[in-house]
Amino acid sequence: MSLAATVLEQAKAQSIPEIVAVAAAIAYLVLAIRQNIACWIFAAISTSIYVWLFIGAKLYMEAALNGFYLLMAVYGWLAWRTGAKGEQNRPVVSWPIRIHLRAGASFALLSVLTGFVLHRYTDAAFPYVDSLTTWFAIWSTFLVAKKVLENWWYWLLIDLASVFIYWSRDLQLTGILFLVYIAMIPFGLVAWTQSMRQQEV
Repeated sequence: MSLAATVLEQAKAQSIPEIVAVAAAIAYLVLAIRQNIACWIFAAISTSIYVWLFIGAKLYMEAALNGFYLLMAVYGWLAWRTGAKGEQNRPVVSWPIRIHLRAGASFALLSVLTGFVLHRYTDAAFPYVDSLTTWFAIWSTFLVAKKVLENWWYWLLIDLASVFIYWSRDLQLTGILFLVYIAMIPFGLVAWTQSMRQQEV
């Protein structure tokens, strides 16, 4: 069966909630690239639905992650409304490599620990990969809320792994969503880089 036929078959089999979640998630990313604060509203809609969907797919870390996303949607809205020193329209910034190295080591360790727990005590699918994408997505979402440029590189790696996970758990529409995310990441990286350079000037 071709990719298009598979997606069409999956779309017919899916409930309205997943379709709404996918549409809201795409709207979130488009608006985030444009640094439009409304992106957080669509993030809240999408993540609320995905909590339920991922529990059904036995992706418990992903379900917990989307619960976190929901909280971060509120935090992101507040953070983008007012900048670090009270100015409107929080500027895009870049953080030193040492911060990313420390964060990477910490979240890799957490991923091994939670992956072990999920593997041993639950029926979770892909416990280690699920844990890895979850912890790094938490970090990346925080970077988005702070408008840290490097968030786009994290999302590239996370989304590549997520496509495999979702497709394997019969969430093809969500897998396609993450392929769309991957295609849009370069646009976000370029747009935020240009914004940061303009601010510096």
